[in-house]
Amino acid sequence: MNFRPSHLPTRFFATCAVIFFAVACRAQTGVDDRAFQVQTLTRIAEPMLSALADGKLKSSLPTHEWERNRTNFAPLEAFGRSLAGIAPWLELGPDDSAEGKVRAHFIDLAVKSLANATDPQSPDFMNFTKGGQPVVDTAFLALGLLRSPNQLWGRLDSQQRSNVVAALKSSRVIKPGENNWLLFSATIEAALWQFTGECEMKPIEYAVQRHEQWYVGDGTYGDGADYHWDYYNSYVIQPMLLEVLRVCAEKKNPLGDLRPKMLARAQRYAVVQERLISPEGTFPVIGRSSAYRFGAMQVLADVSLLHALPPTIKPAAARGALTAVIRRMIEAPETFDSQGWLQVGAVGHQPSIRESYISTGSLYLCLCGMLQLGLPANDPFWTAPAEPWTQKKIWSGADIPADHAYQDKK
Repeated sequence: MNFRPSHLPTRFFATCAVIFFAVACRAQTGVDDRAFQVQTLTRIAEPMLSALADGKLKSSLPTHEWERNRTNFAPLEAFGRSLAGIAPWLELGPDDSAEGKVRAHFIDLAVKSLANATDPQSPDFMNFTKGGQPVVDTAFLALGLLRSPNQLWGRLDSQQRSNVVAALKSSRVIKPGENNWLLFSATIEAALWQFTGECEMKPIEYAVQRHEQWYVGDGTYGDGADYHWDYYNSYVIQPMLLEVLRVCAEKKNPLGDLRPKMLARAQRYAVVQERLISPEGTFPVIGRSSAYRFGAMQVLADVSLLHALPPTIKPAAARGALTAVIRRMIEAPETFDSQGWLQVGAVGHQPSIRESYISTGSLYLCLCGMLQLGLPANDPFWTAPAEPWTQKKIWSGADIPADHAYQDKK
């Protein structure tokens, strides 16, 4: 693979384990897709996690003129979204492999970051209460905890756990709107339920009820009463619904009985996402929040992580499609600034694509498109021979079965 250390922040080479992994990546042949994706994940996450682990994120995170009204939100945006994306990979834990040693380094950074973000005495204590935005990114932080209960929550001491719980609860002062935001409150309560045994059930029940009402068919939900041509089914709605309902099922709550139906819908949405990826590794950039890059593919990544890909998608084909998308986006010129921070854009640096609510911290939702790294390196997703994805087959002239809309089973 083409490993280009000159494009990485100097901080990335802070430990021997990371250096060892960089050398190992050059030599690998059969696992190039995984090595490339791990390299990409660590390249994106390292500047933020290193700064936060040192209590210096607020002073290090770029603040441009166009985002000055977002500075009170950007640190939690960057951390919460990053944590939600890298958590499945962290949950694999450390081991003696080259990648496992890198992972040990990032687990350490993530745990220190979690402690600093939620400690009221820390210079990087984050805003969980002021304005509406914090409920969004508190939910992503909660989602990260749910996706890595052993390596994140499990490594906190009792005081640190108390701080995390207090931070999650403090976001309750923010009341979500009648759209995908309902799932932010629901996800926070699901995490509290998972880790403390107690929660407020009404936000969970109401979010699930409303999204059931907003289902428009063929694996897709409206964002509120209206349908939007964008990727919010993938950025927020379907991954958070699945995780909330997983907790409900584990707690033997009747809402958990809905999860198989919701998963079947997510599987259909994953089929659509896989079909959107062109032979060249591009997909339609459409709708709000296009600066979240390959975070748009979170449902395909999540269904892959759950070993729930439908028979029409071979895991190796999903791997190839996701790798192609990530490569096209991450290798575009000016994706990173000179210090290794992400810049606004879908493909490279495209300032005009941003909405008013976008900050540098917002951009780290892209890491939610890398959940598949939570599958171990020996999983067939990574070890199976390369397979063409659907559009590659179609545009090469292969004869493939017709596609059909999905309907819930009666």
